[in-house]
Amino acid sequence: MLAAMPPTPTPTPGPGAPRVRERGDACPGALRLHSADDGHLARLRLPAGRLTPRQAEVLAHAAEALGDGRVSVTSRGNAELRGLADGCGTELAELLAEAGLLPSPTHERIRNIVASPASGLDGLGAADVQLWARELDERLCAAPWAAALSGRFLFVLDDGRGDVTGLGGDVTLVAAASGAALLRLGDRTVRVAAADAPRAALAAARAFLTAARAAGTGAWRVRELPEGHGPDARGALAAAGIPAEPVREPLPAHGAPPVPGPLGPRALHVLAPLGRLTAAQLRALLPADEVRFTPWRGAVAAGADPGRLPALEACGLIARPDSPWTGVSACTGRPGCAKSLADVRADAVPGRPGLPVHYSGCERRCGHPHGDWVDVLAAPGGGYLVDGVPVPRTDLAPAVTTARTAPRTTR
Repeated sequence: MLAAMPPTPTPTPGPGAPRVRERGDACPGALRLHSADDGHLARLRLPAGRLTPRQAEVLAHAAEALGDGRVSVTSRGNAELRGLADGCGTELAELLAEAGLLPSPTHERIRNIVASPASGLDGLGAADVQLWARELDERLCAAPWAAALSGRFLFVLDDGRGDVTGLGGDVTLVAAASGAALLRLGDRTVRVAAADAPRAALAAARAFLTAARAAGTGAWRVRELPEGHGPDARGALAAAGIPAEPVREPLPAHGAPPVPGPLGPRALHVLAPLGRLTAAQLRALLPADEVRFTPWRGAVAAGADPGRLPALEACGLIARPDSPWTGVSACTGRPGCAKSLADVRADAVPGRPGLPVHYSGCERRCGHPHGDWVDVLAAPGGGYLVDGVPVPRTDLAPAVTTARTAPRTTR
């Protein structure tokens, strides 16, 4: 079940010209592995980042038995296993399928659903969008046409607190007061009943596929559709029998992500150092009712006693909002990535908490945060560019600290 990934060109369109995708999306999955310098890589989609306790244990076991012993948490709350050996694809697929982590082999790469991780745990938000995520995933896997979505198409479900609305969703749902939900597709927003929200999100994805076929450019995401080929969300909703009314106002303002620490009386939130969990650290989150990976490269343990936070910090997890490593992330870098100019994980330094900071080994900036962030980019010949300013490797710590806390207008 191990499939080779063909190279995917990324032609740069000229000014005003639409992007044309000449080949299908080669984004890695759990069944389609990517070959890297440190072995094969598997990316496992986890709708809303959710793992049952047994699934968390299976993932930790797979990392130890088949990979490099770690689980990477992606900026969509998915999981990556690295360092996988040749020929392990069938064994990995059997492990994941037996644990219920591969409900549909034909749809496994398109289950990109981010949801407010604290929803239903801390008393905030207008609805428990974790429930929406589960229904949407079931509907997505049951729709044969949905397999045509790319592995990069993203559903974002926000419970009204604004923590995930800014994550660049192709289809964004926001819970509103009085049992309603706002659905954004492209530059259009409509209001639907909260009970219809998962169905509406699926209908919006179908509207995108219709528009993409009509455009003929092979678009993977809504923002890649050429001018004049926007998706008809209202038409798709009407065809699905979902009442909707247009909304002129923008979606609610973006809110901050939850800080490391307690989430209500029976949940806790930690961050993974540089976005990677050892198998032991993943197991340390248990016992819990469930584990939810977050788009900020952390994990929420639902049903866990917040009094366990000191023990989790002792095993290397980021458990306090004032930790200098809060908000620090990095791409794979050397030696795992041939394109990287530096071992960015070894070079990464903390700084006073402030803006997120991301260390990139090349100009692709894989896995960088959304919104405002400090860009630390490896430069040819050694050293880094910190928000475009050359900095020697030995001076990274003060430069990053200054950049994280400086007003944006002065940088």
